[in-house]
Amino acid sequence: MFHKNIKLVLTALIIGLSVWQFAEGNIGNGIMYFLLSFVFVFLYFKNELILLAFLRLRKQDFPGAKRWLDRIKNPDGALVLKQQGYFNYLNGLMVSQTNMNEAEKYFRKAEKLGLSMSADMAMVKLNLAGIAMTKNRKRDAELLLSEAKKLDKHNMLTEQIKMMQQQMKKAGIPRQQFGHGGRGGRMR
Repeated sequence: MFHKNIKLVLTALIIGLSVWQFAEGNIGNGIMYFLLSFVFVFLYFKNELILLAFLRLRKQDFPGAKRWLDRIKNPDGALVLKQQGYFNYLNGLMVSQTNMNEAEKYFRKAEKLGLSMSADMAMVKLNLAGIAMTKNRKRDAELLLSEAKKLDKHNMLTEQIKMMQQQMKKAGIPRQQFGHGGRGGRMR
């Protein structure tokens, strides 16, 4: 709703109002305004539109989440880096059902920007591993799965990781050669 810099200006104004109320002897009003300023500080680090999109996703309402994310017109200017990461993460989750190439772009950008929670980053790696597996890039999929396993500190994705490893074994995806023959030498 508000640009990140406007949130900082509003915080400064409300704290100024709080100081003025303290100086006038209205201690209760001063405390209330001071506590109100924390709302804008919180919203500086946690964008309200991204929070609303997360709530829609928890209810499996993908179109509703997409509507909230579409309200963010300029994510590079309006969001701090971690929020940009979550913006791309959520878009990747929604697009992954229909367009794998676009989803991979969103997940790669989220991976590059970073996410606050390691479980969310593990989910990004798991999704990227699934995309790599569908594109027959076994080496990338294995690497991403091992990274997801390391990031999953609370073992929330253990079942999904095991299931994906079993699918890779069943599919028998051939190892992709990356132009070096697999052993550091020339391709044969």
